[in-house]
Amino acid sequence: MSETRLKITEIFYSLQGEARNVGLPTVFIRLTGCPLRCEYCDTAYAFTGGEWMEIESILGEVKKHNTSHVTVTGGEPLAQKNCVTLLQQLCNQGYDVSLETSGAILVDAVDKRVVKILDVKTPASGEVDKNKFENFALLNTEDQIKFVICDENDYQWSKQVMIEHQLEKKCELLFSPGHDLLDATTLADWVLRDQLNVRLQIQLHKYLWGDKPGV
Repeated sequence: MSETRLKITEIFYSLQGEARNVGLPTVFIRLTGCPLRCEYCDTAYAFTGGEWMEIESILGEVKKHNTSHVTVTGGEPLAQKNCVTLLQQLCNQGYDVSLETSGAILVDAVDKRVVKILDVKTPASGEVDKNKFENFALLNTEDQIKFVICDENDYQWSKQVMIEHQLEKKCELLFSPGHDLLDATTLADWVLRDQLNVRLQIQLHKYLWGDKPGV
């Protein structure tokens, strides 16, 4: 297999809907394939299909849009080994690059310039056993850890993981209510009640355009 190509589900220009850069115009590169099958997955269309593209062509698509922000996502982007090369080349081009990853694959090979958004799998995902907590030691203060919380059991579990691994000292923490699974106000009340040092986030793009591809 070529070391300069990746299977791509879609490349699109939209507003960042989550994490630190929420609301900023961003180019999204969605890679095809994922070894996980989370119960709440909203991108199952990226499990299969896609189109092989050379990294040079991917960079060309990104350049068409007047933004410095690029997010590489999936599926699970790191399931394709050439993702690491793509991330490096995006950084070399001067982009502000973020990577959305499940945390089921080690991030040790990812360029240090990339902001890693590690999506820890909670019990309601059905994939909690896939978490590689070794990844926590590979993060820096610019990275972020996200918990998608679907019920109170998820919340209590996430809080315990925070405490056991002292995550507040590592990077910013994001608590996100599972879309259509947990009321955001309920999660906000829990966070305030327990005085957690986390950022509550909702998926902005879904409130603007609904739950559909390419947004």
